Amino acid sequence: MTETATAAPESQPFQAEVAELLNLMVHSVYSETDIFLRELISNASDACDKLRYEAISAPELITDGAPPVIRIVPDKKAGTLSVVDTGIGMDRQELIDNLGTIARSGTKSFLSRLTEAKDGAGLIGQFGVGFYAAFMVAERIVVTSRRAGSDQVFVWSSSGGSGFEIAPGSEDDAGRIPRGTEIVLHLKEDAKKYLETHEIERIVRAYSDNIQFPIELVPEEGEPRQINSASALWQRPKSELTPEDYKQAYQQIAGAFDEPAMTLHYRAEGRQSYAVLLFAPSAKPFDLFDQARKGKVRLYVRRVFIADDADLLPAYLRFIRGVIDSEDLPLNISREMLQNNPQLAQIRKAVTSRVVSELEALGDKEPEAFAKIWDAFGAVIKEGIWEDFERRDKVLALSRFTTTKGEKRSLKQYAEDIKPNQTEIYYLTGDSVERLKSNPKLESAAARGIEVLLLTDPVDAFWTSAPTDFGGKPLKSLSQGDIDFSLIPLLEDKADDKGADGADAATTVALIKDALGERVSEVRASQRLTSSASCLVAGGDGRDRQLERLLAMQNKGPITKPVLEINMRHPLVAAVATSGDAVADLSLLLLEQAQILDGELPEDPAAFASRLNAMVLRGIVKA
Repeated sequence: MTETATAAPESQPFQAEVAELLNLMVHSVYSETDIFLRELISNASDACDKLRYEAISAPELITDGAPPVIRIVPDKKAGTLSVVDTGIGMDRQELIDNLGTIARSGTKSFLSRLTEAKDGAGLIGQFGVGFYAAFMVAERIVVTSRRAGSDQVFVWSSSGGSGFEIAPGSEDDAGRIPRGTEIVLHLKEDAKKYLETHEIERIVRAYSDNIQFPIELVPEEGEPRQINSASALWQRPKSELTPEDYKQAYQQIAGAFDEPAMTLHYRAEGRQSYAVLLFAPSAKPFDLFDQARKGKVRLYVRRVFIADDADLLPAYLRFIRGVIDSEDLPLNISREMLQNNPQLAQIRKAVTSRVVSELEALGDKEPEAFAKIWDAFGAVIKEGIWEDFERRDKVLALSRFTTTKGEKRSLKQYAEDIKPNQTEIYYLTGDSVERLKSNPKLESAAARGIEVLLLTDPVDAFWTSAPTDFGGKPLKSLSQGDIDFSLIPLLEDKADDKGADGADAATTVALIKDALGERVSEVRASQRLTSSASCLVAGGDGRDRQLERLLAMQNKGPITKPVLEINMRHPLVAAVATSGDAVADLSLLLLEQAQILDGELPEDPAAFASRLNAMVLRGIVKA
């Protein structure tokens, strides 16, 4: 250590995003600065977890045989607060990687939201940048660390400016830190309250009581004492726990600030023995739609942390947070073995079914609590209708939809209100509820009081493309194939709905098809329309038009030519047969207005505007 101790510190710049983040931390004041300590303790706990895990295959990492511990050391004279752990520690490169960069997606989004937020505490927890929260209370931070099994100590330091320094540790550092990490915060003058023991104990009780390692407070006078319960809450009986216990456990496990909308705590016995403590958040995390679609349920084996990315639940339940603690899995199970372990596969299957059932029961018994989950995660849950064939019916049953009758309607409610002679469940997919409500394809259904599902999440276009039914009634798109409402009575008898066609159908269809040519695959009289002139639909064997648009945006398939349906009772359609040389213009107008109503642009917007202006001036379209 003598040679390395004399080496000069090396200065390095922060990654651009870190520099911006630190600037916000240093110059912004958030109301909940307490979270800095929770985040540092959480990081220390992770380091201790990693040490226990690595020591399973390399027991020499814990040469002293002492269990990992976390210590908090206030020093009023020096104005410093230290958080020390005897965990895995970091080498030089790990200090640079972990404390000098944010190697995560979503950083830009986080920074923009943090800049706009009045209180950034919740966002700090969501985005996993908790270490930097310490700059809210510290004017300088010094991190000294020795990786387990190494004889080298390194010191990282920064004042929250544009960069940091890193240097080999001294002999004193090596003697003080046999393993693990020491973080020393040189507190700002207005943050000296965090040197008071009662403040430290208050924060630990609120945020870190369930940390699995002893948290010791080392006062300036007297003996160190443990200030957390350090118990595996999920192993305790439900009868011993209060809602506040669960709330604190959720916030500590998930690194969250909201309250859980659903708590699931039970122990499974039999072929597999394991404890489950899972939570459904009430607030949406920033990375919900990350392409990796990774879950965040932690796997423990006999209270030893194994992994937080073991895919213990399917991707459509990736918003669930919590812990599964197995009594039967081997402690030395590797991350590579996790995917193929048959015992873990059985746990996955059983826990997934239990979570889906609990969500379904919550929807029936506590609709307000379920509404919070659905508002935040409904678009993700519906992925299960497409991906989880085994539980498709259950996921469909617990799903909630906006319909022409209201919001958060279940298919059970839809089925109870179904019309006489109605044999199908109807839906429309699109970009927004407002646009769908004005879609002309709803007209005939509305005239008969038929409820229609208005589906606006991108996943809706996919799960509806597979044959799906509920209670023996298939789901049917109003944008696809033929629709026959003739057996369902109208709400009111309207002469224009029952009378003769306003134009000769065969002649008009032929004229329009000839004028449009290859722009459409077919032209036909519509049973969907009552007041609009035209609409576009997909053929019976084609994909729904919204799905085609989504796939085309990803270059995953061509868009097939649509079917143009025309309302034979509309004056514009009736004018086609008698319009002479204006047939082409009228036919194109019928196509282009149908495209606009479907959320598309005409093929040539300038030509559309010119043609419409000319037709108005020529008096072809009369009021």
